[in-house]
Formats: sequence, C-alpha cells, structure tokens
Amino acid sequence: MSKSIRYRELRVFAEEIRVKTLAEFGYIGFGHVGGAMSIVELIALLYGEFMRYDPARPDWPDRDKLVVSKGHAGPAVYATLAMKGFFPESMLRELNQGGGRLPSHCDRNKTPGIDMTTGSLGQGISAAIGIALGDRMDGRDSTTYVIIGDGECDEGQNWEGFMFARHYALDNLIAFIDANGQQLDGYTRDVMDTGDLAGKLRAFGWNTIEADGHNIEKLYRAIEDAKAFKGAPSAIVMHTKKGRGCSFAEDVLANHHINFTQAQLDEALAKANEALEQARAALLK
Repeated sequence: MSKSIRYRELRVFAEEIRVKTLAEFGYIGFGHVGGAMSIVELIALLYGEFMRYDPARPDWPDRDKLVVSKGHAGPAVYATLAMKGFFPESMLRELNQGGGRLPSHCDRNKTPGIDMTTGSLGQGISAAIGIALGDRMDGRDSTTYVIIGDGECDEGQNWEGFMFARHYALDNLIAFIDANGQQLDGYTRDVMDTGDLAGKLRAFGWNTIEADGHNIEKLYRAIEDAKAFKGAPSAIVMHTKKGRGCSFAEDVLANHHINFTQAQLDEALAKANEALEQARAALLK
C-alpha cells in the first residue's frame, strides 16, 4: 500500500473519531470540547498506525502506553478506544455521568485501555517517564507516549521531567505538546507566555520536531522520525487549533469546557459528517 493511500485512510479514521467524539459529548450537553478536538489527528495516528496494543488484553505488559497528561482530552481517546473494541460503543453514553466508567478526566481504574490516571496538570510527564524507565529496566521493546498541553507547560514539574528524561536517555519516550495557544483562562501568551517551546526542549537536550498537528502526512512523518531517533527522548510540538472541527467551539476563546444546545450539536455533527464523507470520497479516488 502506498503512503498516500495510507494517509487518506488515516484521515478517514480521524474524521470518524471527530464525529464519534462529538456524539459522545452530545449525551450530556457539555464538556471539555476544545482540548479533545485538537488532538484527534494525533489519536488517529497513534491508534491507527503506531501504537502496539491488544483490546482483548488492555493490560498486556509489552504494549505501548499512552499517558494523556492533559486528561480533560479523554473523550477523544474514549471514542477511539470504543471504535477499536476496548469496550462497547454504548458505553460512550457514560461520559461524565456519576458512577460511570468514562469520567471527565482519564482514569485507569475505570476505563479499559487507559494506561494512567491524569487530570492534575503537570504530573503526566512524571508518570510517563516512570513507565518508560520501568519498561527499559524490564527489557521491554515498548514506547511510551505522553500528550501535554501548552498551557500545562506552565507547571514546573514538566521541566524537571524533561531534564530527567534527557539525563537517562529515554529514547523510548515521545512527548507531544499540543500547542493550540489556549488554556482554561485565555490565550497562553496572556496567562503565562511559554515562548518558544520547541527551542526550550532542544535546549533541554530533547530531539525536537515541529509539525502541523492537523496534517496527517506531516504528523505521520514526525512520529516516524521520533521513533527512529536513538540516544535521547523525542518531543513533537504540534501546532493545533483548540476545538478543531467543532463549529460551536472552534475560534471560541472560552472553549476549554463549554455548554452547547442541541441545535449547535446538530450543526456541528452535520459539518463533521460532511468532512467525513469528503475524506471517504478522497480515499476512493
């Protein structure tokens, strides 16, 4: 199969995840829409191409692991896990429901396929480092991936982790920085300007790549390069848009956690399904 066809297949998968995630939010009428929608292409590439896993054995020791440090983006991961057979798609109705198995933030004790409980921002990098180091000590040929928000990089614990991972040459660790330029309280440049994140990570000794986080081909190549790099951890700074592909959230500043009406959801789903059909049509050309 040619790479161009594979890119188109993965675009279809990404649009399917986007539709499924929107429908999932629709069961409750609110949620962390912005940060979930900005990582859809990444999740499609990880679960559609790069990660090694077994839905029948979510705790398989030799699997690749994903730590969603920006744990509020969990709904996009939940939709993907359901599509991949980790649990029935009917379970998506439990999002944010009291006593349900799909909490607002990722929880490994509640959701099959979730590798680490997250949500207290800044702590996911430490967990991912521990997992990567443990797998290396146990002789496992596994990769640990961690998704970090750019606003989350305000937290000093990330930078301690970046130093540790470089010192111990954890080349089985790949960090994705979701650089969408927004956080809960506003634009990152206004709340706490993190400056040149890629430059800073390079200064910390990480193999650092920048990529358009919504471009399947460019992000695919970035992940390939990161996986091939040896001797140091890799970071991919993804330039994304918060709320991407959701008509009532994209280009809205207060879209971190947002309420919406049924009419807004219907419009968003119609546009997302249109994008999905366009992706499917492109695959047939």
